[in-house]
Amino acid sequence: MRPTNDRPIFVVGCPRSGTTLLQLMLHAHPQIAIPPETRFLLAAYEERTGFGDLAAPANREMLARWITDRRKTRFGDLGLDAQKVIDEIVAGPGTLGSALGIVFRAYARRFDKPRWGDKRPGYFQYIPVLLRLFPDAQIVHLIRDGRDCVASLKEMPWYKLDSYHALSTWIEAIDAGRRAARALGPDSYHELRYEDLVDDPEHQLRRLCEFLGVEYGPQMAEPSVVAPEAVPSRKVWHRRTHEKVSAARSGTWVRRLAPWEVALCEAEAGRHLRSLGYELSGAPAPSPADRARFWRVASRRRLAARKRQVADRLRRLREPGPVAALLTSGQLAAAGLEPPGAR
Repeated sequence: MRPTNDRPIFVVGCPRSGTTLLQLMLHAHPQIAIPPETRFLLAAYEERTGFGDLAAPANREMLARWITDRRKTRFGDLGLDAQKVIDEIVAGPGTLGSALGIVFRAYARRFDKPRWGDKRPGYFQYIPVLLRLFPDAQIVHLIRDGRDCVASLKEMPWYKLDSYHALSTWIEAIDAGRRAARALGPDSYHELRYEDLVDDPEHQLRRLCEFLGVEYGPQMAEPSVVAPEAVPSRKVWHRRTHEKVSAARSGTWVRRLAPWEVALCEAEAGRHLRSLGYELSGAPAPSPADRARFWRVASRRRLAARKRQVADRLRRLREPGPVAALLTSGQLAAAGLEPPGAR
């Protein structure tokens, strides 16, 4: 039986905004399962023309094996029986979104939960894609002080770029959120600040649950309980998710950023920071060289984003079939279909 609200949930935000913490809080809810980060949703969308018309069971099987058999997809982190997932995809609706949703639905079933979600910070760049695949999706955008995001990103062992790129990423995430808020409205887009979440988890989670259409569960405020099952042990940079929720890391940019980085953040992102309620330190203006370098980086990133959009439009012309999922009541309604048993 479907829950009252069976819409998929996507958690987005600039990397190092606390999205893993929020993933665990949602995963702790008795009705919601959100897995560790996977690497197959966007990749499958970008390669969709290569799978052929998914109305054909043989093509659905090819896609299913592409998801389950490759280490790159991180399917192994989900703890699922690959053959059962393959069989379910082959027997399911012939659309890309359906095949992808079946994987996440199987993960939710593993925990005997009726509703699924997904989390990946970089999804903020692909919100329109998420909505093509899952037209009834609800987007949850977690925002953190951009200065803390820059400070945290540059300390990550996997982050190979610099503070200029980190700051540009944060600004892009905020701008993407603003566009989504205007396009989707309060029923499909919800925004919350990391600082508010860790300062008063219950209040913020109650607001989030109201948006999602579920009752608040007090276990959500203790995400460390589910961290061992939902955070792969190799991700040592998420070690704090195994601890109690704390505001200790809020505002630590003061000691983690160099003066020139603070100056650059407040000069280039000051308008965004103020609009989100973050106070500026009054740092002096950055050097012309730092500003010029930031704008070169930001311009290249904007150009790369436009190229991705053009490439996606061209791929859409070659799509062999529809991509929208046909699994939930909202998805079926969007396609003009009735849920099973509706009559």
